[in-house]
Formats: sequence, C-alpha cells, structure tokens
Amino acid sequence: MASQSLGINLSRKKGAARTSAVERKNLITVCRFSVKTLIDRSCFETIDDSSAEFINFVSILEQILSHRLKGQVTWFGYESPRSFWDYIRTACSRVPHSCISSIQNMENIRLPRAKGRAWIRAALMEKRLSEYISVALRDFRTTRRCYEDGAIMLGEEAGLLADMLIGLNAIDFSFCLKGEGLDGSCPAVIDYTPYLKFTQSSDSISSDEEEMRTVGSSGSESSTPEKTAALLFINQSSCYSKCKRVEQKYRMVLEQKGYLEELVRLREAQLAKAVAQNKVVLQRLSEMEVTHKLEKEQLQYIVRELQDQLTVLKNHDLRSRQELTAHLTNQWPSPGALHSSAVALETLLYQEQVCHWEEKSFHSLEQLSADISLSQVSLDPSQSQEAEGKQELPHWRSEGKEDTPSLRGLCGSLTSVASYKSLASLKSSECLASSTTELTSPGHTPL
Repeated sequence: MASQSLGINLSRKKGAARTSAVERKNLITVCRFSVKTLIDRSCFETIDDSSAEFINFVSILEQILSHRLKGQVTWFGYESPRSFWDYIRTACSRVPHSCISSIQNMENIRLPRAKGRAWIRAALMEKRLSEYISVALRDFRTTRRCYEDGAIMLGEEAGLLADMLIGLNAIDFSFCLKGEGLDGSCPAVIDYTPYLKFTQSSDSISSDEEEMRTVGSSGSESSTPEKTAALLFINQSSCYSKCKRVEQKYRMVLEQKGYLEELVRLREAQLAKAVAQNKVVLQRLSEMEVTHKLEKEQLQYIVRELQDQLTVLKNHDLRSRQELTAHLTNQWPSPGALHSSAVALETLLYQEQVCHWEEKSFHSLEQLSADISLSQVSLDPSQSQEAEGKQELPHWRSEGKEDTPSLRGLCGSLTSVASYKSLASLKSSECLASSTTELTSPGHTPL
C-alpha cells in the first residue's frame, strides 16, 4: 500500500509538473505569435482598443502576469485573490519617470485589474513595457513573495518575455484611458483560433494522392463520366491547395523578411546615432584635453612670473632697507658733532645779541641801570627794595669787560635742543624788556 501510494504521489507530481510546463510553453508561444501579429498589423492600420489583435495580446499578457500569482492574506487568515497590478505597483516603484503613480491616482478607475490594464496601455504608449517587466524581474524578492513555484515570472521564460516585448517599441499605440474600455470585472480570455492552423505534411499529401489513384484505377472498369469528373476535381483541388500553401508560406516569409529588414534598419539607425554621439563625445574630450593642457601651461607660466616678481620685490625691499639704514646713519650726527653745533649756535646767538645792544646808545651806565630798575619796579613793585639794595653794591666789574645786559647768565645747557629753546625764549624776553625800557625811559635818546 505504501509503495502504491508513493507511486500515485510521484505520478501526480509528474502530471502537475507537465501541466505547469505546458502552460508556460503555451502562453509564451502564443505571446510570441501575438507580438508578431501586432507588428504585422501595425504596418497597415493603427492599433487601438478596437483591434482584435491588441485585445488578444492584452489578454495573453494578463494571463502571463497572473500565472500562479499568490493570494493576499487578510487579518482573519483568509486568502483573497490578488491582481497583477499589486505586484507591478510594488516592483516597478523605482522606475524613473514611471506612470505608476498616475495610474494609481486615477479616480475613474478603481478596480486593481482595471488599473493593471490601464498600466499596460500607458506602458505601450510610452514604449517602455519591456523596461517595466525587466525592472520587475530584477526585484527578485518581491517576485518571489508574490508568485508561487512554477510561475512564468520565476522561470527562464520571463527573460524571453522581456526580450520579446522589445519589438513593440516600434509601434505607435493610441489608447483612451477614461475607463470606458477598462472593465475590470470580466476576466481576460485568450482567442487561440488565429494561431491554430493545420499544416499537412508532404508525405501525407502524397499518400492521399496515391490512395485516390488506387481507388480510381480499381474502379476504372466501372467508371462513369461522373467519377472521372470527380477525380479531376480532386486533382484540381489538391493542386489549388498546394498553391495556396506555397503562397501562404511565401507571404509569411515575405512578412518576416519585411519585419527583419525594418528591425535591421532601426538598429542601424540607432547604431549610426550612437556612433555619431560617440564621435562628438570623443571630439569634445580631445578639445577639453587640449584646453586643459593650455590652461595648465598658462597657469604654470603665471606662477613662474609671479615667483620672479616676488623675488625681485624682495630684493628691492632689502636694498631699500639697507639704503634707508645707511642714509639715516649718515644723516644723524654724532654726540660730538651735536656738542660742537650747540656751541657754535650759542656763539652765533651771543654775537647777534651783542650787535643788537651795540646799536643802542646810552649816556651813561647809571642811566641804563636806572632804566632797568624802573622797568622792574613797574613790572613788580615787591622787588623794588631788592633793586635799591643792588644799586648800593660796590662796583666790582672789571674795566676790560663791557657792562651790558648781554652778560646776564643763561639757563640750560647749550648741548641740547631744550637749551636752544630756552636761549631763544630768553632772547625774546630780553628784546621785550629792552623795548619796554625804551618806552618808559625818559633819558633814552636814539642814535
């Protein structure tokens, strides 16, 4: 019993595996036929929602995306059906400039299946359906979470599907996404009849003809004109069917040739465009390298020139400092020279003062003394007694020296600038005193 149950389980597993493989093969094959049909039909008319080929293609693609799709588990543990739009919305959310958010925010379309069908139409108009499928397949974690084992999206057929859909980028689709033709309540049904064609082999055709000849020869004795006409009709029909098959093959080959030529022209145009862009980029790169090299040389020359100028300025500054130091050292006199200059200045001032006093004449020394005393009394009465006492002093001056006010003592040192200032102030005060004496003295007589 155990071996029998094991054999039954193995046979069930094999049957399920075969069923899944056949489903995947049928869907991928029908999808390839549908893509070719769409490309052939687009050469003669515009593809829109009313085209039977497009309706069939959308149904096939929807069946592929929904193949073995897992249900969505609710909070209560029940599994509700899931649409392929939930998978596309999650897996293609990182596609740049995608239409996912626009489809999600459409208010006139509420059902997930209808949003999925709208996404197919929008992706075809954008010519990015293959890109969306490729991005979704690269998100293997989301794909594994949404599909069961044996699904087309988890097998090798998914890569073939993405490559197959590239040919649809050559078609200019035009659809209306207002929601009238996007009914999400009815499931998609595939029409297999356009792709189911019985082709009789040449051996079978020859065997049928041989059989007809045998039947005709065996009944030749009892043949009638009606039988002869029937045989001729059969022969003509067989020839006509042969010509029909050859014509169909020729048309098919011709259509495939046109499709391949169009594809080759498209690829050649893309290649020529890419080569032209590459040439432009290389030319710009070479120009930028030359410009960079020239700018680098100019900057190096400027740096060297600035370094030379800086060196010249440093040398000039050093020379200027040395010259200034030497000039200041030469112009600034030594202490001995200052002393001799001060003595010479003092002698010069003394001579000028003597000359000034010699220009004035007094009748006697007593008159000069009286004048001086009167001026002092007029300026300071408190010092009158001291002036009278000075008049009673003995005449101690020697006869050889001149008795003039220029012999009055000087304050300060003649070896400093301050002494020169004190000497000048003393001279001005003496001049003031002399002018006052001239005004107040009655005995003064000008020369």
